[in-house]
Order: sequence, then structure tokens, then C-alpha cells
Amino acid sequence: MSEQSARRGHHGLHPAPSTCPVCAQRLEVTRLGCPGCGTELAGFFQQCQFCALSAEDRETLNVFLASRGNLREVEKHLGVSYPTARQRFTRLLDKLGLGEPAPQVDREQVLADVASGRITPEEAQRLLSS
Repeated sequence: MSEQSARRGHHGLHPAPSTCPVCAQRLEVTRLGCPGCGTELAGFFQQCQFCALSAEDRETLNVFLASRGNLREVEKHLGVSYPTARQRFTRLLDKLGLGEPAPQVDREQVLADVASGRITPEEAQRLLSS
């Protein structure tokens, strides 16, 4: 199998792009076609959440699933350190919307901390803008 056909994936098909090459916005699936009979459907369709992942992220996911969630096995298979394997997996979870949400900042508490001198105004600005 050539490198070019390996990049195409199953059945010689190219992976669908997930972002617009002009403005970088997320592309929407609007047309489906049947190769058997030529039927086409047009509309807005929900896209597979895994299809938009990069090749590296899909590999990480495949290795993680094949190793039944063992990050040490992911580390060995990918030839990376444990912290790198964990970082890749955390990034993958974030891209899939499964990461841990950022903690909510209590505006009143931040302002009280500035007033009492526990934090600087610059630190308060950073906390409130995140």
C-alpha cells in the first residue's frame, strides 16, 4: 500500500475536511450520496464527533481503546513518555467536549481579595478575564 493510499483510509476515500479552507470555520455536512444507486440527500446533518479529529488524535484514541484504557500501554505503543501520553489523552478529551470544565470564578470573592490585599489588581483582572 502506498503512503498516499494509506492516508486515504478505507476504500481509497479521502478524509473529509472539518474546517473551511477560506475562513477556518467548522464545515457542516450538507450532502450525502449513495455510490450504489446514485441517490443524493441534501440538508444539514450532524457530523460524527470523531471524524473531525486529527490523525494523531485518532491514533491516540484507537490505541487507548485497544489497550482498554491503559495509559502505560498507550505510552509504549506511541513511543512517548507517560506525561506526554496523558497530555495527548487530556487534549483529546477536551476536543471531544469531555474534559473537565474550568472552575467558575466568584467575582465578589475576587474583588474582596483585591480589597483586602490578598491578590493584586493585575491578578484579579487575569482571573476575571479567563
